[in-house]
Amino acid sequence: MATRPSRKLKTFANPHPERDYEIEFDCPEFTCLCPLTGQPDFARFLITYVPDRKCVELKSLKLYLWSYRDQGAFHEKVTNQILDDLVAAMRPRRLDIRGEWFVRGGITTVVRVSHVAPGAAK
Repeated sequence: MATRPSRKLKTFANPHPERDYEIEFDCPEFTCLCPLTGQPDFARFLITYVPDRKCVELKSLKLYLWSYRDQGAFHEKVTNQILDDLVAAMRPRRLDIRGEWFVRGGITTVVRVSHVAPGAAK
């Protein structure tokens, strides 16, 4: 069976929940559609998080990001939705996402969103 996009983010147990450490993902091939024109939008996402009890599994993250390929969405909505979905799946201590949207009409857009769990160090 061929691999298909999915909105299901899988996780696994953090092997060192007693320690704060960062995990960083560089996702340079994100695509979705402009909700106004239907033309493709391209972005690079830098995702950095400090796990608590769970870590996100990489293949599920790849398939999750791929699921946006045929979806129309504004840059701000997509970036915030990715943060919300990762927080819901992992409940990390901290999560930062930087969406670097490539030039469209002479304008580059960067959207940054963050989550800090209550009681976690900033």
